[in-house]
Amino acid sequence: MKKFKAVVFDMDGVIFDSEKRVVECWQVIADKYGVPDIELACRECFGCNQTVAKERFLKRYGEDFPYVEYKKEMSDLFHERYDNGNLPMLPGVLEILNYLKENNIKIALATSTRKASVVQGLTWAGIINYFDAIICGDMVERSKPEPDIFIKACETLGIEPGEAYAIEDSYNGIIAAYKGGLMPIMVPDMMEPNSQMRELCVTIEDSLLEVIEYFER
Repeated sequence: MKKFKAVVFDMDGVIFDSEKRVVECWQVIADKYGVPDIELACRECFGCNQTVAKERFLKRYGEDFPYVEYKKEMSDLFHERYDNGNLPMLPGVLEILNYLKENNIKIALATSTRKASVVQGLTWAGIINYFDAIICGDMVERSKPEPDIFIKACETLGIEPGEAYAIEDSYNGIIAAYKGGLMPIMVPDMMEPNSQMRELCVTIEDSLLEVIEYFER
């Protein structure tokens, strides 16, 4: 295994078990308004910021699709259900964060979610102080699958991209990390690794606990 100085985490689907819950809330809105194939639409947007997500929804459903209104309704429902620390973390989060701290490995977050939501979510979960850098979707110009957010995370940490692993669950995130020159690790959540992911990733593990084992090897 290559020596490394940092690990850059995605948030949704890696730290928090949020993607299934976003789809669940979108499904409520889709059922209400008769929108077909909403899970497929959501999957296309995993890892993307709101600008790119809107573009992809409009491409799928047409330019007159009321994305902003439906998205707000979905978001309100999500916050109603999962704010105030009700959003569960995925298995192994605390274990891997503690492992990295104990080994003096820098930790960053690179998420397409806007900063205010990120800071609030990490604070509710009690893990914000683990992160040496937090880079959010509204802090970079281009969304994943472009590499901007990962490059900025490495710059903020003061390291070269090749010295960092990136842990991601989405295709968009893995592509972004690879383009940025980091070493991508996929921990699948709602999307199974395809042949492209197997080609781009240094390893694919079933959980963050298995990623610790990979680092130990």
